[in-house]
Amino acid sequence: MPMRIDDKKVAVEELNKIANKAISAVAADYHGTSVSELTKLREEARNSSVHLKVIRNTLAKRALTDTKFSCFDELLVGPTILAFSLDDPASAAKLANNFNKVNSNFKVKGLSMGETLLELSRLSDIANLPTKEEAIAQLAGLLNAPLVKLVSLINEIPTKLTRTLEAVKQQKQQAES
Repeated sequence: MPMRIDDKKVAVEELNKIANKAISAVAADYHGTSVSELTKLREEARNSSVHLKVIRNTLAKRALTDTKFSCFDELLVGPTILAFSLDDPASAAKLANNFNKVNSNFKVKGLSMGETLLELSRLSDIANLPTKEEAIAQLAGLLNAPLVKLVSLINEIPTKLTRTLEAVKQQKQQAES
């Protein structure tokens, strides 16, 4: 059943709002992917703050015009699913990369983290980026390491002094006996 014009306008407006909020996006060809596999993909997307959208290519082109994802224009051919990262820049890439590993029919067409398309070879690199929380934890660990060394060095001074005094005491006791 064809969409009414009002429904098309709503769909275009909704996708445009999502694209304006998104940090990054992935376009993929899902031809040959089963409904159950796509349902699983949608569930994983909801859990990782990724918005998935299957929409007619003509409507997607109209919705993505004047957004940072207008670079997807030439990719919108054939069955296309769009994945938008709303929180973490790498979450859509992670989702597509992981799904691509288990489903040979799922082919990533394009990846964008801004105004331009990135090379598809960068998909796994971006998918392996740490999340914001992981990056903060790694940075905190790096900043904490010199402090831990300094504290252990400062703690070592009285320990060495104590050992030296103990050794001198033992030498005196041996000399007296």
